[in-house]
Amino acid sequence: MPRPDCPKTNAIRCLEQAGVAFEVCLYAYEERGGTRVSARELGVEEHQVVKTLIMETDTKQPMVVLMHGDREVSTKQLARVLGVKSVHPCEPQVAQRHSGYLVGGTSPFGTRRSMPVYVEASILDLDHIYINGGHRGLLVRIDPQDLGRILDVTVVNVAIGETPT
Repeated sequence: MPRPDCPKTNAIRCLEQAGVAFEVCLYAYEERGGTRVSARELGVEEHQVVKTLIMETDTKQPMVVLMHGDREVSTKQLARVLGVKSVHPCEPQVAQRHSGYLVGGTSPFGTRRSMPVYVEASILDLDHIYINGGHRGLLVRIDPQDLGRILDVTVVNVAIGETPT
């Protein structure tokens, strides 16, 4: 549950309202540090840190994509899965407008706008994940199965990168 020094974000409120068990993990945020820095600061595998990406189709339809920190999204494969011409990451100001969160603090929980959520299948196989809690330098540790309880997720296989051994 939240610590007294934890920012009360929309994501934290969403998790509390859904009755999800979570652990707050604060770390020293570094501009452009990404999941590499958060994993290092928390002493966890980068594969367990899930990044929340705001992307859009060629027709400007926004979506949330949840991906392992040590993987990239195959936008070509995602476009094929969605049956659209192309998918690309949103510009930071567009992502902020859709999500209500600053880039680097984007959470899939409590977004300003309701968007489809696509989760990489192998994320659901992990014992627990670290995902943004709606503020830079704030991750929450949750059971990945809770993603499907809180969000209407679609499971996809669009990761680029090798599976850890």
